[in-house]
Amino acid sequence: MALFAVQYTYTDDAEKTQAVRPEHRDHLRELLAAGTLLLAGPFTGTPGGLLVVRADSEEGALAALDGDPFLREGVIIERSAREWTVSIGELPGA
Repeated sequence: MALFAVQYTYTDDAEKTQAVRPEHRDHLRELLAAGTLLLAGPFTGTPGGLLVVRADSEEGALAALDGDPFLREGVIIERSAREWTVSIGELPGA
C-alpha cells in the first residue's frame, strides 16, 4: 500500500460545513482507527483540507473516503488524490 495526499475543496457555505462537521469528524476517526487514514486537517484561510490516506491507488484513496458526510452533503465541491512519498520524517502508522 502507498500513501496518498487527498485535497478537499469545500463550499463557501460555512453554516452547512459547521452543521455537518461533527459527523464528518466521527467518520474520519473511524477511518483512523481502521488504519486507512493517517492524518487529516483543515486549511487555514481557505475552505478545504488535506488528508493522508493509505491505499493501493489514487482511485482507491478517493473510494476510501466516499462515505464522508461532507461529500454526501455537498460540502466537498472538489477533491483530488496524489501518491505521496515521505522522504524526511515519519508519519504515525506509515
